[in-house]
Amino acid sequence: MSAVQPPVPGLEPAFEVAVRLGPLEDHGVTRSGHRRVVPILGGTVRGAFDGEILPGGADWQLVRADGSIEIDGRYTARAADGSYVYLHAVGVRSGSPEVLEALLRGEAVDPADYYFRTVVTIESSAHPEFEQSLYVAACIRDADAVRYTAYRVT
Repeated sequence: MSAVQPPVPGLEPAFEVAVRLGPLEDHGVTRSGHRRVVPILGGTVRGAFDGEILPGGADWQLVRADGSIEIDGRYTARAADGSYVYLHAVGVRSGSPEVLEALLRGEAVDPADYYFRTVVTIESSAHPEFEQSLYVAACIRDADAVRYTAYRVT
């Protein structure tokens, strides 16, 4: 084996997102599992690019048997230059049953009391530089919003 080792990835702050959410739609147990859909009403992106999150996206969730939630958020931002940026956030939100129930009720919960992380990928014909990296995000769930800071994996 070669003595050359792969580089250790680092994290570089890239952008912050605040997404306004609509009411949770509970679809019940489907063939895929307990399906929930949370509409995205709008929001903002600030940092590597500034933009407005457009209404029409959603977070398609699956609730696992242990109460953890698989996140699959897809939405579009219009950048300050007028171009479109598609964001896809995939991850997990987990915690004790009490904490997850409190979040579901819209209560304020300290983000240190639950785990909410995503991997964010970006598509943009106007900004191909964003397509050349992966981003990880630490997220906060508020009553009617999700906020996160995305870090570019170096």
